[in-house]
Amino acid sequence: MELDIKYQGRVATTQDIEFIKKLIDKNSNDSRRSISKKLCKAWNWVQPNGVLRDMVCRGFMLRLESAGYIKLPPKKCNPNNPFVNRKKPAKVEIDQTPIQSPLSKIQPLEIRQVRHTPFEKLFNGLISQYHYLGYCHPVGEHLKYIVFTHERPVACFAWSSAPRHIGCRDKFIGWSPDIRKKNIHLIAYNSRFLILPWIQSLCLASHLLGRITKILAGDWEKVYNHSIYFLETFVDTERFKGTCYRAANWTYLGKTTGRGKNDQTNKPNRSIKAVYGYPLSKNFHKVLCHV
Repeated sequence: MELDIKYQGRVATTQDIEFIKKLIDKNSNDSRRSISKKLCKAWNWVQPNGVLRDMVCRGFMLRLESAGYIKLPPKKCNPNNPFVNRKKPAKVEIDQTPIQSPLSKIQPLEIRQVRHTPFEKLFNGLISQYHYLGYCHPVGEHLKYIVFTHERPVACFAWSSAPRHIGCRDKFIGWSPDIRKKNIHLIAYNSRFLILPWIQSLCLASHLLGRITKILAGDWEKVYNHSIYFLETFVDTERFKGTCYRAANWTYLGKTTGRGKNDQTNKPNRSIKAVYGYPLSKNFHKVLCHV
């Protein structure tokens, strides 16, 4: 029987509660982290690259405890949680000499995946300082890119796990809720795209969108042990027209509802965005709708 607890797409059941209670009783001297890891292994709750979904599992158990369904053992320590106590990215100092050149004059352009590299702090700082939304740690699986011309940064991309439900996207793909839940990890979301403000080069944005689509799936598979087959993004129509996405052959899918993923009111509470999508393979419908 399903309960009124839902966390990261998983709906708690009475069977889940009984299993977790028995696990806690059997390992009463274990830490919460140890119990979480045992639960992940028991449920095969792992990422496609084999890493345990430990943080998600602990969040799930905390939600169950706060609702009164389970009682976790007392905390043994209070380690720093970098996801909660996250510092604002440090300010970066880089060459801001204006570049106003045709695309051909700033070639070659090098696109580097910088997550878990010394350049990641530079990426975080640039997004924090120069993107209108600022820096927000990407959700779930994610990759970060900086585009360089002769070692000077000119642009940044962030790609992350896709939102669980977008009506116009789901209609375009044609999958059922159950299949969407199973295959949502095969979509990547372009959460940030920044051309640095002192860079002006006609068609640069659409050119980079075309370039990144040719390398993203391969990079994703190297890091997460699975490929991706579809890309999506939101465009704030109060600020932008989506010209570069259309020029790069992205498809307009529709608009968001403006209600957010946890809405309980059915009323818009944020700006409505245009949704664009880009298939990475000809058979993306078949792959994404595969049971």
